[in-house]
Amino acid sequence: MSAREDILGRIRSALSDAPAAPPVPREYRTTSELDEEALIHLLVDRLVDYKAQVSVVPAAEVPARVAELLAEARSYVVPAGLDAGWLADVDDGTSTGRAAGAGTERRRVDSASAPLGVAELDGIDAVVTASAVAVAETGTIILDGSPNQGRRAISLVPDHHICVVAATDIAGILPEALRRIDGTRPLTMISGPSATSDIELERVEGVHGPRRLDVIISR
Repeated sequence: MSAREDILGRIRSALSDAPAAPPVPREYRTTSELDEEALIHLLVDRLVDYKAQVSVVPAAEVPARVAELLAEARSYVVPAGLDAGWLADVDDGTSTGRAAGAGTERRRVDSASAPLGVAELDGIDAVVTASAVAVAETGTIILDGSPNQGRRAISLVPDHHICVVAATDIAGILPEALRRIDGTRPLTMISGPSATSDIELERVEGVHGPRRLDVIISR
């Protein structure tokens, strides 16, 4: 008997008398009723508290901010469906794309049909993605694997994540955010740069994901 079969067998045995499931309380808040300005302010406050860097810019200034944040990156990766306009101001040298010659390519493109390997991603300095929704109260950004966000691996392996959040995609609280996304998709919830601590409470960054998180809120 496998471990899976053993676990499922125990569950079936425990439920053999078909106990009635108790009702799930639903008295929690479902809306925040904050306006856009208040949502932005709250999200920025939470993200900064988590040691993320945040910029709030007009939509037209997103390309310039992305280029500024990528200025020191030797290489970066983007999902295949990312808005190309966001990269308009980035200097990629003489070539772009995965087929570019060694030593000249800077931008790598990842897709489900042509995924980059983990070792390859580990050698890339930064990643640029969009986002599905953000939760202001918890300072959480949610990616759902859409074409402009890409596979989970590209947002976890490179050391620097640049994430663009549309102001219209900011929800006040989690129940509001969950109503905007498909819960069956591969969700990644990001609350600041990756950080953990050992038994002596020594903070260590970059263990489970990017060490640096730059959020660009586009309004």
